[in-house]
Amino acid sequence: MWDERYREPGYAYGSEPNDFLASVADRIPQGPVLCLAEGEGRNGVFLASRGHAVTAVDGSAVGLEKARALAAERQVSLRTVHADLADYAIEPGAWAGIVSIWCHLPAALRVPVHRGVVAGLRPGGVLILEAYTPAQLTHGTGGPKVADLLYGLEQLKQDFAGLAFEHAVELERDIHEGRYHAGQSAVVHLAGSTPAEMT
Repeated sequence: MWDERYREPGYAYGSEPNDFLASVADRIPQGPVLCLAEGEGRNGVFLASRGHAVTAVDGSAVGLEKARALAAERQVSLRTVHADLADYAIEPGAWAGIVSIWCHLPAALRVPVHRGVVAGLRPGGVLILEAYTPAQLTHGTGGPKVADLLYGLEQLKQDFAGLAFEHAVELERDIHEGRYHAGQSAVVHLAGSTPAEMT
């Protein structure tokens, strides 16, 4: 399905970064950043333009080809990894930031991936997440159409136990990202960090 979507002309979700990510990107310390389910690369390219060494992981080779093209157009470096998140091992203690924008996983996969995110962050590393909540099913303005793939705030706080949440909220907001995210939407925002090393 994702290969088919990304074969369409242009960028399915636009070529500009997610606006929640852009609004909190300065919380991510300098260092390598991992972008999960990165698709066509708009968020990874944005972070690379801010000086991060970005690794973009996605299950669609078509999406990642467009991500590399966008990076070349913007004259930044982007490392891409074609992998299913069920098989991709997040390197422990390796990342200054991990970004999960619209990375919707079934419960059986969600929990181990999210626990891997916590373990994958360096001391002081930051998670940035935006996802649709179950209330999105009444909107029809984007995102999965099944409740198992949608995230609630309390559920995410349990998944990411061990992080300190500087920002954690469910809200309704107007989203316009390409052809597939368009209109009033029910979302959850998280910005959390691991404890910094003692000095």
